[in-house]
Amino acid sequence: MSHLSIGIVCYPSLGGSGVVAAELAAGLAERGHRVHLIAAGVPGRAPLPAGVRLHTVAVPEYPLFSHAPYEMAVAGAIVAVARQHGLDIVNVHYAVPHASSADTARRVLGAAAPRCVVTLHGTDVTRVGREPSIRAVTRYAIAAADRITVPSAYLREAAAELLGAETAAGIAVLPNFVDTELFRPAPEHERGAIDALFGGAGGGPTLIHVSTFRPVKRAADLIELLARVRRSLPARLVLVGDGPDRAATVAQAAARGLADCVRSLGAVADLPALLRQADAFVLTSESESFGVAALEALSSGVPVFAYRVGGLPEVVGDGCGALVAPFDVAALAQAVVGGLRQPSHLRAQARAHAVAHFARAAAIDRYEACFDALRRGVAAARRGTA
Repeated sequence: MSHLSIGIVCYPSLGGSGVVAAELAAGLAERGHRVHLIAAGVPGRAPLPAGVRLHTVAVPEYPLFSHAPYEMAVAGAIVAVARQHGLDIVNVHYAVPHASSADTARRVLGAAAPRCVVTLHGTDVTRVGREPSIRAVTRYAIAAADRITVPSAYLREAAAELLGAETAAGIAVLPNFVDTELFRPAPEHERGAIDALFGGAGGGPTLIHVSTFRPVKRAADLIELLARVRRSLPARLVLVGDGPDRAATVAQAAARGLADCVRSLGAVADLPALLRQADAFVLTSESESFGVAALEALSSGVPVFAYRVGGLPEVVGDGCGALVAPFDVAALAQAVVGGLRQPSHLRAQARAHAVAHFARAAAIDRYEACFDALRRGVAAARRGTA
């Protein structure tokens, strides 16, 4: 396979779409492809690896605007990168508004436009993409892409409801992936980072939650879950990430008398080192299109306990933790307590499942094949019109 020039567009967030885009960029660059990351800031986890060039989207500010024209700025950045570096493929992550930006850029570029792959991630299809004010535009922009990918069969079905059966028939399921070398189990008894958060060694089992703390994550359920688990075990809870519900979640812990056993860290510099020391990963989302954070936990040898929603059943295999009926906090607490009482088996199974089904190399293979097929299709079409 010859090397490609690839533009990857994403949000610079700790959320799944930004992490996946950054990891994909790194994997493609390691294989010799020329990768241009287009975002308003450094996505995923800084620093970017060698071989990935960041093009920062400059969003103009002007007193006339009540909202900055981000969508047009992204389109302009795609045009600039394509003209300067000759993109073969532009892969946009999270359709709103990146699919529209890519469509605009390709119209501007005309015959020199790259092929476009839109990678849907979840709420761009299940929530914000369905808003009446943008639904028609979102549908049009996604359908205009040369290829549409999703991380789970669940999200493909959800996309079909938004896009229509004809468009959805060609959607490819390319599961998300994890760097199993970066997210690896801790040596036995390594708990220094976790224990330091709570003032020293000797504490009880530690639950960890990583998210963007948006309403869809139902963070309030985490505190109720902790309270119920602590009726049986002296558990502690570590919260990683930031978002609109973070402060309220911490306040709820204090109101329940749980402040001493909860730590809210925001973004952390070395998530893998912290994550691998936890005893259980807990997730209370009302919907997850895939669950990147859950997969990172599994790869770290940390069993996952969550509601049975969205694409999580495609990620959390048997014996890797437990999925319970949505919003049944009592059942979730019971599953966590049971899991904490047999940790060794669950930790080994979680790690083995992640390595067997979600390794990075195989996922990069799938993206490479998708991109190369589109590039070869363009070359064949151009030869036919020559």
